[in-house]
Amino acid sequence: MTQAPAPSRQDRRRHDREIVALAVPAFGALVAEPLFVLVDSAIVGHLGTPQLAGLAVAAALLTTAVSIFVFLAYATTAAVARRVGAGDPKAAIRQGMDGIWLAMLLGAGVVAVTLPAAPWLIGLFGASDTATPYAITYLRISSFGIPAMLVVLAATGVLRGLQDTRTPLYVAIGGFGANAVLNAVLVYGAGFGIAGSAWGTVIAQCAMAAVYLVVVVRGARRHGASLRPDAAGIRASAQAGAPLLIRTLSLRAVLLIATAVAARLGDTEIAAHQIVLSLWSLTAFALDAIAIAGQALIGRCLGAGDTAGAREICRRMVQWGIASGVLLGALIVLTRPLFIPLFTGDPAVRDTLLPALIVVAVTQPVAGIVFVWDGVLMGAGDGPYLARAMLVTLAVFAPVALLVPRLGGGLTALWWTMGLMMAVRLLTLWLRTRSGRWLVTGATR
Repeated sequence: MTQAPAPSRQDRRRHDREIVALAVPAFGALVAEPLFVLVDSAIVGHLGTPQLAGLAVAAALLTTAVSIFVFLAYATTAAVARRVGAGDPKAAIRQGMDGIWLAMLLGAGVVAVTLPAAPWLIGLFGASDTATPYAITYLRISSFGIPAMLVVLAATGVLRGLQDTRTPLYVAIGGFGANAVLNAVLVYGAGFGIAGSAWGTVIAQCAMAAVYLVVVVRGARRHGASLRPDAAGIRASAQAGAPLLIRTLSLRAVLLIATAVAARLGDTEIAAHQIVLSLWSLTAFALDAIAIAGQALIGRCLGAGDTAGAREICRRMVQWGIASGVLLGALIVLTRPLFIPLFTGDPAVRDTLLPALIVVAVTQPVAGIVFVWDGVLMGAGDGPYLARAMLVTLAVFAPVALLVPRLGGGLTALWWTMGLMMAVRLLTLWLRTRSGRWLVTGATR
């Protein structure tokens, strides 16, 4: 077999430019969206502690609901990018419309469940009697924005597949600004309290979805793509997204188990764990931005039948993942005296979280590779393998993590088990990328 020629410096630079052009705006969009909850918390917090507590419970439920359906973005990105690589923008947008229609249907289903079940859902979190009414109010009103947020996820996937991450960044920034203004006006100016915060967020989310739909509809008209719902296409989008849903639920289970174990360790440990987890989530946004670039680029290459290009992009992105992980790890270590006091003034919490932070810093290069390979396989449409791999990871992680309190381990031991989780993911993803079975070419997988 003739070995493919080594990529030239010009090819590497071209790949680097493409990765940066996609990853940097994607990171901005990823960071902008969590600021919705941050702004709501800052404004509602001045209404009183019960209102803020109610917001915290409702926001946790809403964030979980939206994150479960993140497959709408991931699966759509891969499918649209393949069509783009195959030189068929009309079919690419048609594929994206199927994902958007699926998002609307799922969003309507979530609203139908959430409205009557809101008191029961809030009760699962054990909210206090004073916080519960505010939590129910915020959850019920905010649920009307869930369809819009799912449309945003699907439409974001369409644009990423079209190699456009700038528009999602601009929409996210605009949505964040609108949310901040609407919250201030409706909560304080109109005197609606926590209900005003919820309505402000819903309006901002609907505006974001409307902007996305305008962009996608224009693209559909330009290329002559149909906008009508297609039952077969919607069903195919759901089938493609199902494995990624399993992957996401398994990952959420890992995080929930880790938090539950930390809670059993004591108040100091759970407080420190929350800080470490927040920082870990922030670094995940940076690494996920590179993974998003991988989804778009790999899908495009495989759609064009360019397996050599897909391999080279994968190789180059691994280098980016390692470098980003080393940089993030170093930043955690070097800046810890600056950011730790921002989170807590309790010496016990500080002493507990410091060793765990070191674990997070040390494992960042591993996380960098994991996120990249995860994005590569998503871009290749290899969702079924990702689902199986994440179930294996959960099966390894869960018993080890649950043993931490029984064996007298503390928060640092728990975060070493998180490191074990990333190592298992690394192994399963390495086996797949090394096998080459993900290199399936064509407009569809």
